[in-house]
Amino acid sequence: MLLKELSSLASPLSAGQVDKLKQLTAELNAVQLAWVSGYLAATSEQGVAGLPQTGASAQVGAEQTITILYGSQTGNGRGIATELAGKAQAQGYAVNLVSMADYKTRQLKQESLLLLVVSTHGEGDAPDDAIELHKFLSSKRAPKLDNLNYSVLALGDSSYEFFCQTGKDFEARLNALGAKSIAPLAECDVDYQAQAQQWQADVLEAVKPLVQSAGASVVSIASSQASSSNYTKQKPYTAELLVSQKLTGRDSDRDIRHVEIELGESGISYQAGDALGVWFTNSQALVSELLQVLELDGDESVSVGGDSLSLREALTNKKELTQLYPGLVTGWAELSQNADLQAISADKALTREYVNNNQVADLVRQYPAKVTAEQFVALLRGITPRLYSIASSQSEVESEVHLTVALVEEVRDGVTRFGGASQFLASAQEGQEVQVYVEPNKHFRLPENPETPVIMVGPGTGVAPFRAFMQERAAQGAQGNTWLFFGNPHFEQDFLYQTEWQQYLQGGELSRIDLAFSRDQEHKIYVQHKITEQGDALWQWLESGAHLYICGDAERMAKDVHQALLDVVVQHGGKSEEQAAQYLEELRAAKRYQKDVY
Repeated sequence: MLLKELSSLASPLSAGQVDKLKQLTAELNAVQLAWVSGYLAATSEQGVAGLPQTGASAQVGAEQTITILYGSQTGNGRGIATELAGKAQAQGYAVNLVSMADYKTRQLKQESLLLLVVSTHGEGDAPDDAIELHKFLSSKRAPKLDNLNYSVLALGDSSYEFFCQTGKDFEARLNALGAKSIAPLAECDVDYQAQAQQWQADVLEAVKPLVQSAGASVVSIASSQASSSNYTKQKPYTAELLVSQKLTGRDSDRDIRHVEIELGESGISYQAGDALGVWFTNSQALVSELLQVLELDGDESVSVGGDSLSLREALTNKKELTQLYPGLVTGWAELSQNADLQAISADKALTREYVNNNQVADLVRQYPAKVTAEQFVALLRGITPRLYSIASSQSEVESEVHLTVALVEEVRDGVTRFGGASQFLASAQEGQEVQVYVEPNKHFRLPENPETPVIMVGPGTGVAPFRAFMQERAAQGAQGNTWLFFGNPHFEQDFLYQTEWQQYLQGGELSRIDLAFSRDQEHKIYVQHKITEQGDALWQWLESGAHLYICGDAERMAKDVHQALLDVVVQHGGKSEEQAAQYLEELRAAKRYQKDVY
């Protein structure tokens, strides 16, 4: 067996020891390898003083390795896990840091110390890279884990009903399988930094009696943590905005922008399917409205994260003003002592409804309260960057990155409310600075073989990554067939990138396109109707090995499209509903059915 093919499952070594062996041998020349081989052979015959000479040695090795697994949809979980691995390394521990997507479930029964960081996606669902491990632990195949010590950090958003559900699932299953918790489940909200730091400190203290510190030189961290550049969410790149151009017609009821950003000499690279994280500032009109309603002085000094700055600066650059969360509703109910708001905050369902349909400015207008600047700032969450599917391929645009951004705009009680990041990008002027970073999405990738057929379902701004896909396929000279399903309200006003799709059709890069303009006829037509209509052809494409991609709204569109696909498999594949569900699940497991939904 070649060393590069070696794993802990095919040897008496632990995963950490295998990594260390590979790391060491990669640094040796042929003469050094021969010497080490002879030395180890002699040592094995003579025995090493102080170490057991039986199979127990593998268990000792396993106990000296901390395995850190992460399941992350937006990169936060990966960041926390990587930070923890670095801290463990600094304390001299051997570390095996792995994405849950790359972790071999058979290894689980060999672990003695496992630290998990996992987010929750959608309606309590596991993130893409945690799906297989989540399913395995919930199945009858999961082994007893009486020798395992563990702790879980769960990431979530309390605005959603199933807060931190995936982390809770992992905690419950590991406990049921006999594993011992060394630190309580940490349930982290959007402002997770302080709690994550505390959990890291707690687990590193808890592992001291369980793991031998072997010196930082022997620590091995898996390469899965590598990023595409030095720029991250915590350290974004200050780029230049080149273009923010309206794509929709003047009579459209929506404002969708094509945004181009120059990455300059940053060296930032990305792949088709990745997302761009965008930090933004709140509009001055919104900040001024809040100061006026609350009768606060924008020049008053407040403390944010240990820094002292003006209230206006804090509201502009540091605090989330366009998204509510349950804790803010509860806190404001206590301050205002308004009976109606207190009734809302006491009911989780009513609170979620209020959070989803209002902003901070609506809350303070509807339920007046007298607060100090410090009280107000303390209630607000910190600004978090927004992720946008990248709408370009570097093969085509080189040092640029393109986005397709819908301006979030709603009128409430005669007042227009905007989304924070979308308004920032829609109103940005040429040359304006914008802080960005790339968030890789390896679960939304083109097939490795450019001859593989591709089916893309992307209504509205969900078409963004498929523009990147087409640019990449064109640059590859890919011969594989490509099929796009696109939908929006009106053909004349809302056909995003119409000219480009027509050029791809004429050039042969795009094999076919099916369009669903929902309001151009009396009855509404959506992409799921087109999928059903073209069911026979779609089934043939899937049977010929096509990869299927969906991007866009998770709440309705993705569910409706999934149901349409099930119906196609039943009708044209001759399968039962249960078999159809299994068929799509097999496609997903084979990375032939991928979603980028939000």
